[in-house]
Amino acid sequence: MKRQFLVLVAIVALAFTLARASDPSSLQDFCVAIDDPTGALFVNGKFCKNPNLVNANDFFFSGLNKAGDTSNPLGSNVTAVNVNNLKGLNTLGISLARIDFAPYGLNPPHTHPRATEVLVVFEGTLLVGFVTSNIPNQKNRLFTKTLYPGDVFVFPEGLVHFQQNVGKTKAVAGAALSSQNPGVITIANAVFGSDPKISPDVLTKAFQVDKNVINYLQSQFWWDNNN
Repeated sequence: MKRQFLVLVAIVALAFTLARASDPSSLQDFCVAIDDPTGALFVNGKFCKNPNLVNANDFFFSGLNKAGDTSNPLGSNVTAVNVNNLKGLNTLGISLARIDFAPYGLNPPHTHPRATEVLVVFEGTLLVGFVTSNIPNQKNRLFTKTLYPGDVFVFPEGLVHFQQNVGKTKAVAGAALSSQNPGVITIANAVFGSDPKISPDVLTKAFQVDKNVINYLQSQFWWDNNN
């Protein structure tokens, strides 16, 4: 496991380089995020803690060595480390995640609207891929690859992508993202599980299926595997 974390440190360094093309550069040493706006400065989506009150714990997160619970319908669990649980990341333009997979588990098609993702496999075998945006007079193109321990794959910012464990044993991967708050839009959840629901008439025409199919999909519970 020690080697795995050394590899994760390396991809975090790479993502930091990518971050310079994404989130705005900071104009100060740090801006530790706080939820209380009283007497605070609002910077890039968060309030800044008084620098005189900042301490080492504001830059500390523990527990990424622990496996996530994959006993869910997707068979996967994403343990994210971003500005919401590591306040010192605010304005630094970087975050990371651990992704655990049960045998044949899936991290379903999703996007990160504000970040490029660099993925490294620690254990197991993953089938990964992303789909390009609309290109005039062409279909959306799929780029896919089977990854093994030590392999690295990049998902460009904003594009739909996925990872699936295609092995009979558990799999573990780490990811670095070029935003302190990359966001995640899981396609099925967003389309069929929104609140309030998208009009079935819209989805029936969009997917060219019977309205009963849309009603069935909207009645399902769409699992969120992000912690």
